[in-house]
Amino acid sequence: MSTISAKEFDAVVFDMDGVITDTATVHAAAWKRMFDAFLDGWSGEHSIPQAPFDESDYRKYVDGKHRDDGVTSFLEARGIELPRGSPTDPPERNSIWGLANRKNRDFQHALAEQGVQAFPSSVAFVKRLQRAGIGTAIISASRNCGQVLDLAGVGDLFAVRVDGIETERLSLPGKPDPAVFIEAARRLGATPDRAVVVEDAIAGVEAGHAGGFALVIGVDRTGQAEELRVHGADVVVHDLGELCVGRRVG
Repeated sequence: MSTISAKEFDAVVFDMDGVITDTATVHAAAWKRMFDAFLDGWSGEHSIPQAPFDESDYRKYVDGKHRDDGVTSFLEARGIELPRGSPTDPPERNSIWGLANRKNRDFQHALAEQGVQAFPSSVAFVKRLQRAGIGTAIISASRNCGQVLDLAGVGDLFAVRVDGIETERLSLPGKPDPAVFIEAARRLGATPDRAVVVEDAIAGVEAGHAGGFALVIGVDRTGQAEELRVHGADVVVHDLGELCVGRRVG
């Protein structure tokens, strides 16, 4: 069992979806709904069959990334070119941003219908870290981060939050670039060599590794433990309840 000790670490930075909140499956379903409808129309128009979007596509191309980056990665893998458009593109437009906004519309509908829950063991772990004097922050590529946390009843759990709104304001590149993790650690007064990243996405563990973080913890909820290790996770757990917290001595 791994221990996060205040003697070794000053801060822990958590990804939100799939780590703190049970929203990764909601995101995956929204991506599939959007891409399957798009691929069906595109295949009919160009007479080129396209396989449906599946779980491996989600993990490889879109999980943990900014929406527009996810759309770009997936379409490139399928050999499909679309104009980039702009963030104000309506969901009906077949552009990178149009598809990204279409996915967000579907995600918002799913949130309204299903709600969202926080993982109790994750919340308990965060609170143990805080009691031990270890700083905690949350990051997300999503502009919906605040809404999701509030719906899950943990809106006040993190004093430091770097979400999609903040990354856009600061022009921070998305994962696998480590900029968002480094910024969150900075706000906690910590440097990467004294900080931990907790992630469930391939792009996220890659970012933590690239940023030189002292420890990168992968959370495997979908059977991708080996992939997380290969891409940069130092430790892989199925649930944050498997981790221990050590208090500062002296």
